[in-house]
Amino acid sequence: MGTTLRKKERQKLLKEYIEKEPFVTDERLAKHFNVSVQTIRLDRLALGIPQVRERVKSVAEEIYEPLRSLQQSELVGDLLDVQLEQGGLSVLDINESMVFKKNKITRGHHLFAQANSLAVAVVDAEVALTGSARVRYLKPVLLGDRVVAKATVKYKRDNKYLVQIISKVNDEMVFKGQFIVFATKY
Repeated sequence: MGTTLRKKERQKLLKEYIEKEPFVTDERLAKHFNVSVQTIRLDRLALGIPQVRERVKSVAEEIYEPLRSLQQSELVGDLLDVQLEQGGLSVLDINESMVFKKNKITRGHHLFAQANSLAVAVVDAEVALTGSARVRYLKPVLLGDRVVAKATVKYKRDNKYLVQIISKVNDEMVFKGQFIVFATKY
């Protein structure tokens, strides 16, 4: 009975955790609850909670609808939230094709592409183009890392936007950029 109570309590806490952070991986949950990944999967199954890919997909389908400047396939990473002319959030899971084979460090253009496409996505225009970017890579991103990028529109003047992007891995900043994006009728 003690095991059942612990299991029920863990499942309750698991559900609450996923409600607060719906894009958390099974691996991170397993570390957090100090159990195996298989235990997390069984708990999710018992609770009717889909795996992270399905959770991301269902949220993303609703989020992509208001985008005007990009189509879903043109965005690098998965869009988690967007508020046109205010900001947005995307996630990029680093896989084998994105890293240097020798050291498993992510090639910089993937981080830049995630940030740049998010900056363009938050602009409310049919056509939005990056005019310039100032970026800093702060820490190497490794194979298997999940990069969460947050966009904030700092100002808008006429058709010109300054969009700040902060990218983090496990709450640690790995990339920072400022993008000047122009809305145009090209």
